[in-house]
Amino acid sequence: MPALLPPALDLSLDLLRCPACRTRRLHDGYGALRCPIGHTFNIARHGYASLLTGTPATSGDDTAMVQARNRFLSTDTYAPIREVTARVAADAVSEQGTVVDVGCGTGYYLAGVLDQLPGARGLGLDTSVRALRLAARAHDRAAAVAWDVFRPFPLADGAADVVLDVFAPRNPTEFHRVLRPTGRLIVVRPTGRHLAELRGHVPGMVAIDPAKEQRLHRALNPFFEAVVTEQVEYSATLARLDLLDLVAMTPSARHVSHADLSDGGALPDQVTVSVLATAYRSR
Repeated sequence: MPALLPPALDLSLDLLRCPACRTRRLHDGYGALRCPIGHTFNIARHGYASLLTGTPATSGDDTAMVQARNRFLSTDTYAPIREVTARVAADAVSEQGTVVDVGCGTGYYLAGVLDQLPGARGLGLDTSVRALRLAARAHDRAAAVAWDVFRPFPLADGAADVVLDVFAPRNPTEFHRVLRPTGRLIVVRPTGRHLAELRGHVPGMVAIDPAKEQRLHRALNPFFEAVVTEQVEYSATLARLDLLDLVAMTPSARHVSHADLSDGGALPDQVTVSVLATAYRSR
């Protein structure tokens, strides 16, 4: 007997559009998603739908990065970031709204937002199927879809009340298209002080571009204007294994050698967590 559509995916099915046709709605096709002319997309046994077509994306987190991320986030070291993200989102949407998390990872931040919005539904997009296996189970109202965020999203125009972008790549044109006119884009990104102590001890960690804020403004300004910005900054005391997970879950993991992480060298016991969370409205 064909598998039933995962409840969270069923809840968000009306948002999705066939990535091949671009405009046609998808429907439940007995264990897969199908459009009216027959394009078919698999639903993984883990509960996420794969809408990727053409050349596979290669930028998603691998298994080791996802495992490190899941372990680290379970320590709740980043809980203050999740709380601010959820509060800013809750200020921007009714309890029955739709939240789309672009580059959702394991669904940690999307779940936090949905906890604050008891009637809302969520949809996470990510390239990494390893992360989506967790995102599909992160919250009972959060669906998960495999998609490359640099491509046009497989979503209807004006589908979202809130678009989340937390430590993730950005696609301003698509953010603007899928947001309702009254919606909000919420972007969370690091400041130059974020994890500064750790970057000073681990060779190869990716530096934070000092022009990051200017680049963000240039990218978003044609489509959005900032409504409110909140800064989250605090000192976190971490065990060595948590510090190693913190490095291993980020893009720095691709630039740091195994020896750099396992040679037993000194690591700071405290790091500065410093991010900005901005809500934008459409122009």
